[in-house]
Amino acid sequence: MSRDVLLQRLGVEVPILLAPMAGAGGPELALAVARAGALPALPCAMLDAATLRRQVAEVRSDYGGPLNLNFFCHRPPPPDDAALRAWRARLAPYYRALDLDPSAQAPAAERRPFDAATCALVEELRPGVVSFHFGLPDDALLVRVRATGAVVLSSATTVAEARWLAARGVDAVIAQGLEAGGHRGSFLDDDPASQLGTFTLLPLVCDAVAVPVIAAGGITDARGIDAAFALGASAVQLGTAYLRAPQSIISSLHRAALAAADTPTQLTNLFSGRPARGLRNRLMAELGPLAQVPPFPTAGHALGPLRQAAEQQGRTDFSPLWAGQAYPLARDEDATAITRRLAAAIGQLARD
Repeated sequence: MSRDVLLQRLGVEVPILLAPMAGAGGPELALAVARAGALPALPCAMLDAATLRRQVAEVRSDYGGPLNLNFFCHRPPPPDDAALRAWRARLAPYYRALDLDPSAQAPAAERRPFDAATCALVEELRPGVVSFHFGLPDDALLVRVRATGAVVLSSATTVAEARWLAARGVDAVIAQGLEAGGHRGSFLDDDPASQLGTFTLLPLVCDAVAVPVIAAGGITDARGIDAAFALGASAVQLGTAYLRAPQSIISSLHRAALAAADTPTQLTNLFSGRPARGLRNRLMAELGPLAQVPPFPTAGHALGPLRQAAEQQGRTDFSPLWAGQAYPLARDEDATAITRRLAAAIGQLARD
């Protein structure tokens, strides 16, 4: 499918999709990207129904085009008290160093899987685009999503996952390379060793499926976009490029770490139980980025008090600082300006 056909289907002018980044994206960032003709997105897995309605209404108050609502499709794990106890025991020295009660609790992010109640919200809100991470919902729910007229997208981190998604009728596959920040969209194979960088994965996926492919991971400027199009992408999905925009809602500590641009990124499961890419910090360095932790999404609960105490001291020792490998290329720039600058570069590439 040509780029123009995909854009028409998505209902936007610019072949750029805002990545739905929990903890970084919200209505303000979505609107800023939409004003430049790209596809806005809201990360919804951590939102309750009232908050989701409110955020969609905020976007709709100033924008009438398509909106991408993104949801997770993980299956909640059964309770594993032994794993939680073992994880807390491993974190106990950090609790003692911060003079915290090892049994202390603090608010932790809840990540909700897509279910019938969430599907009813999609039917009510009719966003135009619905995307999924960690596979797809059950067939009955997917039928209901399609009945709203939504374009359906989902992420693949391997060729096998891309084929699985295409066989189940997605309208486009997001090829998420290993460079991408935040959680891997893996659902058939979580082993990072089996996964590929964007510019290896992308042409393989384009050759393997008949639906359009959207490139994600390691794409932060016009050079990356040009490379993605040359390898067969019909559009690109950008997240890290927008992290330093004023409309991003990341913390000031996260923002400062990105601006310093002197820390490598790593894949880690310490903060949630699933592999995700972020800036290396003390916890990742001392425990190893990939360790035996409670299953997703429960691993982060025990880190809440540590994160809270450290951040109050101006430290990110226990904070997830999600970012893609190309984060040093990002700028302190308004999100609308970023999108317009990249859109102009895409136009110039087309003329050349």
